[in-house]
Amino acid sequence: MSDASSTAVPASGPPILEVRAISKRFGAVQAVRNVSFSINPGEVLGLVGDNGAGKSTIVNLVAGTLTPDSGQIFVDGDELRYGNPAASRARGIETVYQFLNIIPSLDIAENVYLGRELRRDGLAGRLGWVSQRRMRNEAQAALTSAGFSLPPATRKVGTLSGGQRQAVAVARSLIWGSRVALLDEPTAALGVRQQRIVLSYVEGLRAKGIAVLFISLNIPQVIGIANRILVLRLGQVVYETQATDTNRAELVGMLTGARGSIPESIAQRGGATA
Repeated sequence: MSDASSTAVPASGPPILEVRAISKRFGAVQAVRNVSFSINPGEVLGLVGDNGAGKSTIVNLVAGTLTPDSGQIFVDGDELRYGNPAASRARGIETVYQFLNIIPSLDIAENVYLGRELRRDGLAGRLGWVSQRRMRNEAQAALTSAGFSLPPATRKVGTLSGGQRQAVAVARSLIWGSRVALLDEPTAALGVRQQRIVLSYVEGLRAKGIAVLFISLNIPQVIGIANRILVLRLGQVVYETQATDTNRAELVGMLTGARGSIPESIAQRGGATA
């Protein structure tokens, strides 16, 4: 895994993903409050926060599975339609959820093309006969080209290790996520070696110029892979820093509230409210 600080990130031009002051409430619980951030091409933005801080809610808002109560989300300057996962995917947004959205009884190729099955007429969609051979051939070629060391695309996902299953989910993001990859705890419950494999695939996303939102409770891992880091506490962004300018103790202090309150600079730009 390379050092994030050695990876050049464009300093000018519009971001791929821009989130402006989004909020979401579930009954009496304010899950996300006035959160704003942006991600540039080829940038990994780390998002850390304790359980219940609102991290997964943000993922679901950007992925289109939830509708924000207020705020806006833009991809390449165009506003997304709220609560529409298909519209988000059509804009090149792919999500690797903490609980993997893969089906063990299907093979690798079928999981890569899940919801985008190739038909014998060459089109992707729900009508017509599925072309298993073409999906397997094209999935295998795409995985090999992207540098994924996985078993043949005909292998059932249920027979794979935990790291290989995560790799299939990340591979799907690399193949289909032409603009944005949302990674919600992509290395959770994996061994050290398996984590390294998944992180190497995250580097592949960065190398392709994809904007990556990397969510994890593993703070040293976030510092090692991210360009910038946001700290989320009680649904609000309370701290933002370059990964090279912080350390584990500082980030833990910010996410637990042990180190001060919300910085004025973040509050003024709409990252939090009193």
